[in-house]
Amino acid sequence: MKLLVYGAGVLGSLFAARMHEAGHDVSLLARGGRLTALRRHGVQFAEGGSPTVGRVPVPVVDRPDGGYDLITVFVRTHQVDAVLESLAGVQGDVLFLLNWAAGPDPLGAVIGHERVLLGFPATGGTMDGDVVRYRRPNFIVRRVAMPIGEPDGRTTPRLVRTVEAFRAAGFNARAEPQMDAWLRTHAAFEVPLGQAVHLAGGPVELAADPDAVRGMLHLVRQNLAALTTPPVPRAFAALRTLPQGLLVPVLRRFLKSPTAVHSGLSDFSPATAAELARLAEQLRATAGAR
Repeated sequence: MKLLVYGAGVLGSLFAARMHEAGHDVSLLARGGRLTALRRHGVQFAEGGSPTVGRVPVPVVDRPDGGYDLITVFVRTHQVDAVLESLAGVQGDVLFLLNWAAGPDPLGAVIGHERVLLGFPATGGTMDGDVVRYRRPNFIVRRVAMPIGEPDGRTTPRLVRTVEAFRAAGFNARAEPQMDAWLRTHAAFEVPLGQAVHLAGGPVELAADPDAVRGMLHLVRQNLAALTTPPVPRAFAALRTLPQGLLVPVLRRFLKSPTAVHSGLSDFSPATAAELARLAEQLRATAGAR
């Protein structure tokens, strides 16, 4: 598979390295200082706080070049418009692996509706200078597959090929027939969660404030109620139906767990704020379309 990985942050770098090691013809798109570092050292990665740093010599480019079998996009939500412009004339299917609640139409309107695939990455980590520090997946994370789907929910040959290629490279990927609804449901939960964590100063600090957790839950319920489709996965429906007295203690335990503490929730930056603001705007637009 000839593959372009668009975005050389934590997720894009890890994805490019693993697909390169699996034998695919991979190019990693980066710019600025990140491009310079990758050309000099390749993708550098380490597990957690380990002093052992591995390197994978993934070829890097500063712009799309020619055509590809698949282009995977790992950028922030508010950066998508610029990415679409740069891919409009580049051949290849495009898999958007990111937060997105606006549906496939705005994507397809620029690059062609027939090229769009939707998904969401199921891994994470942080940047330590030029080194990607990834988190060892725990039992729960290992059981959560990376969902990928066609906008219309069909099981197509290209979807099957993509899922199989990712699995062969070690990714726990699966086909998701309701990928658009999955992304909207995720955004409905993530926007209030991310904003509440930021205001509290971190997930543990938020857990220590039951009133703030109740306020977050109220906003999540509002978002879920405004969705035009039932929540996906269906378990999220419990956030709308179960009593607040049961849900608040569960959410507080989650916020204090290693999964939440090390999930990147505490790494709030201007880019994160811009991403949450764009997601919130998309959710409001979805609610207004009902």
